[in-house]
Amino acid sequence: MKIKICGLNPTRDVQLCLNLNVDYLGFIFYEKSPRNLSLLDIKILSKYNKKNSEFVAVTVNPSNEFIEKNLKENFDYIQLHGSETVERINEIKSMGFKIIKAIKVKDKQDIDKYKEFDNADIILFDTPGMEKSLEFPKNLITKLPVGKKYALAGSISEDNVENISKLGVNFFDLSSNLESQLGYKDHKKIKSFVNKINDLKN
Repeated sequence: MKIKICGLNPTRDVQLCLNLNVDYLGFIFYEKSPRNLSLLDIKILSKYNKKNSEFVAVTVNPSNEFIEKNLKENFDYIQLHGSETVERINEIKSMGFKIIKAIKVKDKQDIDKYKEFDNADIILFDTPGMEKSLEFPKNLITKLPVGKKYALAGSISEDNVENISKLGVNFFDLSSNLESQLGYKDHKKIKSFVNKINDLKN
């Protein structure tokens, strides 16, 4: 089972997540988000020893200039939430990144869109809300492809993750359900969720 935690603050949250061996640490570069980072925050990230964790830049239609200037050498993955095409994914990969492509799912037809993006390293099935913590429809979870490259986001919590895992999901992406107030991660909730996943693994 794998965990990705999104919307982290470089100063407050990173060392905790690294100590807990969280697989993917997500940092948001989207001006409309309450979790949006400044470019100064990127410099802080370079100070950490990532060990086995990987850093993800969460973006919407990033330009080559933004990628070259800010993301190169600081991030392992770029997560794409925009209208990026297969060709655009190849362009970004050629710049030295692995790709997480987000697919917004309202109905079963949306799920099939993942087949267009076979060049993405990870496919993230998400609700249309992007960060609004809408619940992913339970009747659609069983329709998702199963495998290490498929992740699920959408109101996952310590309370429901065991049931979701029984439906075949083993890669969980969380953000707002690990917060006690908007944009601020609750470290007790992070520890508790990671412990729950470790219990499920065993």
